[in-house]
Amino acid sequence: MAIAQTRNVGLPLMNIVRLKGIPILQQLHLEERLLRTSSENWCIINDGTNNPNIVMGISGKPAELLDIDLVLRDQVPVIKRYTGGGTVAVDHGTIFVTFICNRDAVPGLKLYPRPIMSWSSQLYSRVFKRFGDFYLLENDYVFGNRKFGGNAQCITKDRWMHHTSFLWDYEVRNMAYLKHPKRVPKYRLARDHLEFICRMKDYVPRSVFIQKTVEAISAEFSVNSEQTDPFEADSKFVPSSRLLTRQELEEAVIAPQPQALNLRARPLSQSL
Repeated sequence: MAIAQTRNVGLPLMNIVRLKGIPILQQLHLEERLLRTSSENWCIINDGTNNPNIVMGISGKPAELLDIDLVLRDQVPVIKRYTGGGTVAVDHGTIFVTFICNRDAVPGLKLYPRPIMSWSSQLYSRVFKRFGDFYLLENDYVFGNRKFGGNAQCITKDRWMHHTSFLWDYEVRNMAYLKHPKRVPKYRLARDHLEFICRMKDYVPRSVFIQKTVEAISAEFSVNSEQTDPFEADSKFVPSSRLLTRQELEEAVIAPQPQALNLRARPLSQSL
């Protein structure tokens, strides 16, 4: 773990925690604990997770989103995270960036998903300057019209969290675990996974992306150099992100699927 060290007088404080290869479930537990129990601003940058995992939104249905037979055959862990939205296959080629902030950390920011994503896209516009045709398109980060970053938020009364999984690289075989979802962004059209997504490594070096992300954050915040340990145990906090059991996945295959209802609901957060 390393914490960046810069001071900009008059700007809100931000703890930047840089990790490498931390298991994604451990990261999700850390995020939620800092959101729920801390009163400080945090940015977590995790450069890859140790092993392939599938991460689903809290309301995701495995039978609709996953090739469960293939997942069970290959014994790929499936996680339900504490935020909503879509499903992603992650591994050592995924870079994770998470902001956990107080209500007043970004002056004038309205605590709704779209304004938060608009703020983050402006920050990343500086990161990707000269490195591709970067956009926030619907709820995704794209180069041109191909997705490389998915987002999710969690908003409480006084704090908010925005996390992104960046596909710096990916294993083609891992995409086979994911079914074509029923709800897709309009810009996806009829493209399959491999036509819809792209690799960041074709646009920007890995270390340069992380360095420029830290620099962009340091332009908006005074980065706290205090060497705190975000993994310090808190026995009272119980995280909601969890691994699905093999039994749950097997039962999802045989469970009768309810008839589709013509309901429209506003999502609580967007896909990671």
